[in-house]
Amino acid sequence: MLKQLFEDYQKNLAPFFEDLDIKKAEEIFHLLLNTKGTLVFSGVGKSGIIAEKLAMTMISTGTKALYLPAMNALHGDIGALSADDILICISKSGESEELLELIPFARERGAKTIAWVSNESSKLFIQCDKAICLPFRREVCPFDLAPTTSTAIQLIFGDVLAVALMRAKKFSLDQYALNHPAGLIGKKVTLKVDDLMLSGDKLPVCRPSDLLETVLSEFSAKRCGCVLVTNANGQLEGIFTDGDLRRALHIHPKEILKKEMRELMTPSFFSTNSGEYAFEALKQMQQDPKRFVTTMPVLKGKRLVGLIRMHDIVQAGIS
Repeated sequence: MLKQLFEDYQKNLAPFFEDLDIKKAEEIFHLLLNTKGTLVFSGVGKSGIIAEKLAMTMISTGTKALYLPAMNALHGDIGALSADDILICISKSGESEELLELIPFARERGAKTIAWVSNESSKLFIQCDKAICLPFRREVCPFDLAPTTSTAIQLIFGDVLAVALMRAKKFSLDQYALNHPAGLIGKKVTLKVDDLMLSGDKLPVCRPSDLLETVLSEFSAKRCGCVLVTNANGQLEGIFTDGDLRRALHIHPKEILKKEMRELMTPSFFSTNSGEYAFEALKQMQQDPKRFVTTMPVLKGKRLVGLIRMHDIVQAGIS
């Protein structure tokens, strides 16, 4: 049954992607992009929930927006509208009385009105300054009543516009971070490798000319699973891991302790840069699912400044 319902849902969504008037969608996009005021979203019932979600998405991605419930607007909150604003009315039927009652009051305040409906013969489509019909076949509900497909296409249309506005405004990741200070999103866009990395005396380091027998104490004491081989200028020249130790013991079982680190280290390695986001470093560590990198040097230019561990990133709540 579920497989059939998913297939039905896909079929019901197809007309939206196939028949949407892209020219009108572009016109609406440019109208939203160039507005000096606030995008005020409104709707009734399930469409109201979609309107609220889209307003929140717009706000978090750099567009000034507001959710205004139609009934609240009719009982005083219409005062939030100004001449620079755009009232976006979302409705499947385009016949919601509360939204229709809002239109003349919005006009009196000088605000523009846009209708997103799935019925181009509706009063809302005709009465608003600009309107678009979101192509719709039927609800996935067996009675064709419960808002399912209709609200899905409203959400898709709004989300695409939000991302288009985000791109057009060149909304940066740093700006996004300012809007998401808490939770998983907040951590992903605020925590840098510098916040989590080991540095200073906690770094396991040695010189290329050091013998393994003198480095083993550093290797063991710092418990990082590696030693970072740097030159006199603090530039990273290689990395020596516990895997390298096992391989060297197998190849040079007798003379290994007298080997210099430049002979044993791996001169090619993954690294990240100071100032990089921790979640980007984690993605780099996990890019090969068959062989995760559990530790990664942090560089500033060519100079070693830290060591980031996968364990610390995951412990910080980023995964």
